[in-house]
Amino acid sequence: MYDFKSDKRFENLKPFQEKLWLASPTMHGIELEYMTQAYQTNWMSTVGSNIDEMERLLADYVGVKYAAGLTSGTAALHLAIRLAGEKLYGARRAKEGTLAGHKVFCSDLTFDATVNPVAYEGGEAVFIDAEYDTWNMSPEALEKAFEIYPETRLVVLAHLYGTPGKIDEIRGICKAHKAMLVEDAAESLGASYKGIQTGNFGDYGIVSFNGNKIITGSCGGAFLSNSKSDTNKIRKWSTQSREAAPWYQHEELGYNYRMSNVIAGVVRGQIKYIDEHIGQKKEIYERYKKGLADLPVAMNPLGTEGIPNYWLSCMTIHPSAMCECMRSETGKLYSHRKGKTCPDEILDALASFNIEGRPIWKPMHLQALYRGNGFITADGSGRGITDAYIENEKKFSVGADLFERGLCLPSDNKMTAEQQNVVIDIIHRCFL
Repeated sequence: MYDFKSDKRFENLKPFQEKLWLASPTMHGIELEYMTQAYQTNWMSTVGSNIDEMERLLADYVGVKYAAGLTSGTAALHLAIRLAGEKLYGARRAKEGTLAGHKVFCSDLTFDATVNPVAYEGGEAVFIDAEYDTWNMSPEALEKAFEIYPETRLVVLAHLYGTPGKIDEIRGICKAHKAMLVEDAAESLGASYKGIQTGNFGDYGIVSFNGNKIITGSCGGAFLSNSKSDTNKIRKWSTQSREAAPWYQHEELGYNYRMSNVIAGVVRGQIKYIDEHIGQKKEIYERYKKGLADLPVAMNPLGTEGIPNYWLSCMTIHPSAMCECMRSETGKLYSHRKGKTCPDEILDALASFNIEGRPIWKPMHLQALYRGNGFITADGSGRGITDAYIENEKKFSVGADLFERGLCLPSDNKMTAEQQNVVIDIIHRCFL
């Protein structure tokens, strides 16, 4: 990597002694009390008062009737997608999965945890392009997808970087085509759409408590539902599907996915601080927006009918201000030009000064793992994508365009205004 510290553009700047993180856990002390309670009472496994209370507090905050604590947001997605597949297509043999032989429409611009559970269940993900208004699933592309694959009955929607997607339009399309909706709110806990929390809008919703999320358990996630029977089904599946018998009786496939009482203690202590964390993240976003206003860049959109949780502040560089750059599967190359830059140059410059940023999610249809899957854009193009299209992907894929021009900025809610000003200064110097 180029040594930006010796570059004249960055003279008089010194690296931070302690790393400035993209987003790290923010603890408050009460979490340790609940963890200690689990230790002292010896309820260290997958039952206990922390789990019960965490589920109650989370459901109450989000506005759903029930929540089930699980080992991760991915585990929650897996079981939600498995349950949706069983409802739609009936229980199949374990080796096939509940989605075997069926297509599922999934957000394209997201982390692969959103879509991997479809493969776990034997289904085939068809990726739906993003749209510029929210960076989330395009309703127009989703409608096109149903025209192309009218037999599809399941949609998996992710709310990217804490901004809600166009829920009303997407739900309306799902209803018109008699499709179920699984809502991935892993990044958007605390965000709302028309006054209702994300995680409420799908047939099932999930949230994540990964270490960098708006609140954390160090790990963990939760399944959200208004159905008691469905939530109990998830709890059963997550504890190896043990039947109500005096011995270990198993009649269906189960998983070791239940959250521990210790992790639940951390989440239990964090829940009361969700709104405080959101307020801090909002201040960070607004400082970036003001501090970068004189550059040819744009901040990630907030939508028009929702209130985000501002989990990560992101930006895109205007096409006219992009220097020459290219990426392979695992490498990158760029050539600086005065007045221009690119995400990789900015990220490398930040890293030189001990600051963490990261690229925008690489779209799923560009991943080697899923390159043979269907991909649908708002105009219906992209179907049957082959390697021949990759070089010109940005010409018709919103997600690929955002990936090429965008980056996630340091958004740690413990970051001071002075530290953030250094980040803003480095970005300015990248354009010199």
